[in-house]
Amino acid sequence: MNWILLAAAAFNSTTPPPAPLVDSVAITRLQYDGGGDWYANPSSLPNLLAAVRERTGIPVARREISVRPLDPALRDHPYLYMTGHGNVSFTPAERAALREYLLDGGFLHADDNYGLDESFRREIALIFPDAELTEIPPSHPVFHTFYDLSDGLPKIHEHDGKPPQAFGIFHGGRLVVFYSYESDLGDGWEDQGVHDDPPEIREQALRMGVNLFLYVMGQVVP
Repeated sequence: MNWILLAAAAFNSTTPPPAPLVDSVAITRLQYDGGGDWYANPSSLPNLLAAVRERTGIPVARREISVRPLDPALRDHPYLYMTGHGNVSFTPAERAALREYLLDGGFLHADDNYGLDESFRREIALIFPDAELTEIPPSHPVFHTFYDLSDGLPKIHEHDGKPPQAFGIFHGGRLVVFYSYESDLGDGWEDQGVHDDPPEIREQALRMGVNLFLYVMGQVVP
């Protein structure tokens, strides 16, 4: 996929990349049914994309776009993001499409925005009955790719007061699903006035988002 080569070249180059004539790489919001607010935190992805662009020089998009699992253009979106507070439900055809997309080089970041956990775990188990979500330790490179996050996934919002946990599904050594639980990174990416998070909390969320983006885009697709 050309987007992997583009991102890797921009990230590894010793000179700043030229200003792009068009947006090159995006983080795409996954639209789903079931009643959950898939559209939650509307300012989060534009702010994360701005952080990636300003801090790394990678020519990412300036605004988010959304896609459904059965959209014929799904494969054109290398990095999917989903969040929400309620129920997630995919049809059998959508599950099959997402599985094929993920095994063929795509990536999904699911971000629990308090209320997503039960239905997401149910759906991802149906998409990957042959794989389980496994906890990703703080020593994993995803937490050290650009910024050194020695404690792993940062805690952004209180939720149930549990420690934040990062889970993943790997295929052939490649991270295909990243699930941030009891953290709520998207809230930390939102505009300052939305949740009134302290600047240091928002910075931790953005650093995690930048790390995850760079790690994922630098993976080698078998």
